[in-house]
Amino acid sequence: MTIEFVLKRFGLFLLIIAVAGTINFLVPRLRDTNPIEQRLYEFAAQGGLNVAHMDEMVENYSKKFGLDQPLWKQYLNYWADLSRLDFGKSIAFFPADVKAEILRALPWTVGLLTVATIMAFLVGSLFGAWLAWPRAPRVVKALVPILMTLTAIPYYLLGILMIFGFAIFWPILPAGGAASYNITPAFNYEAIVDILRHAILPAFSLVLASIGFWGLGMRGMMITTMGEDYMKLAEYKGLSDKRIFLRYAIRNAMLPQITGLAIQMAFIVSGSVLVEVIFAYPGVGFLLFEAISANDFLLMQGILMFVIVAIGVSLLVIDLLYPLIDPRIRYRKA
Repeated sequence: MTIEFVLKRFGLFLLIIAVAGTINFLVPRLRDTNPIEQRLYEFAAQGGLNVAHMDEMVENYSKKFGLDQPLWKQYLNYWADLSRLDFGKSIAFFPADVKAEILRALPWTVGLLTVATIMAFLVGSLFGAWLAWPRAPRVVKALVPILMTLTAIPYYLLGILMIFGFAIFWPILPAGGAASYNITPAFNYEAIVDILRHAILPAFSLVLASIGFWGLGMRGMMITTMGEDYMKLAEYKGLSDKRIFLRYAIRNAMLPQITGLAIQMAFIVSGSVLVEVIFAYPGVGFLLFEAISANDFLLMQGILMFVIVAIGVSLLVIDLLYPLIDPRIRYRKA
């Protein structure tokens, strides 16, 4: 790996951030509705505002949020604020800061999706390895249709089925939310148990929908690995099946899986919008849904920009560290 390669990758990272950030700025402003006016009229419909001076209030709040300025000036202010990590004030949750709202929702999303992704990766990869192993039991090979079926079912549909099965028909788990109303999230036994009970259904809907993806991917890599010369050499040397399976087959077939896991972990911060909405789970995905519903494009911009930067940094790190994961990869000049 050379300095030139690192600089090129970093320059590409900055270009991606610039292009994605510009799109992030423009897309919410393509809507015809005024988010300030929409929000004030919602308050008025609830009896919280007097509509007599609504136009004046819309004008005053538009100035406060900088929406009365020309588009090019809003664009310059947008990048100037981002350079200071200032995402502005949320329109839907005013006077809360956008950054504060994101940081409030982020731990719920990271906790849920990290556990679900790692569980699906480990279980799916193990099943996939067993499916391709010639000496695996027949009952294991019978799991192929099940894995393919789970892969075809959207995770939000699995979530709805699990709510019906385990929260309505057989009410043993809560149907939604992150914690009970009478529980304050804290590091004590009662709160931790309550939070884990609320996370079971959304986590397992994500795990079940992802196991097939990891399992079939691992199965394909194992089939390729089984035909390699070093596998035949290991058999000719008289090594045990267990050692061949673990040290030669899984170890080499796992490399693309680890790369896929690293990329998948990069997308964790974006949340799973549909699952979080279905389970009313207060993560980043649910926050983005609320921002879109309220036309709060300042909050939308903040969430999407945060996700873009997090994914960009993660992919940059993966690109730079991949030669350490797979020694066969070398970045050299031709």
